[in-house]
Amino acid sequence: QLRLVESGGGLVQSGGSLRLSCEAPGYGLDFLGLGWFRQAPGKEREGVSCITSGGTTKYVDSAKGRFAISRDNDKDTVYLQMNALKPEDTAVYFCAADLAACDNSISATGYNHWGQGTQVTVST
Repeated sequence: QLRLVESGGGLVQSGGSLRLSCEAPGYGLDFLGLGWFRQAPGKEREGVSCITSGGTTKYVDSAKGRFAISRDNDKDTVYLQMNALKPEDTAVYFCAADLAACDNSISATGYNHWGQGTQVTVST
């Protein structure tokens, strides 16, 4: 059973940085596409970034140049480095995983494994 555990969220001032981590203890992520999504209150879940099993990355336009996704297969972990954070980045951030996920887009479609989420709050 694949279990995803996010960490690294918190409260940060506008312009600050956070690094989110998503670990899958005891489960190899090597062949899975991995994604980061977020959901703000009253809004739909939005794809932020994803990375294929081969290392190809995709970003939503609002994250380009500020966020960086990476994966460490030896540690069964995917990261989201978030820089120059803005108040509009405030949301619960979720990681997700599945075979062939991220191959075509950063849509949430195709992900069957989700973490519980971690809160990111960016103050003005």
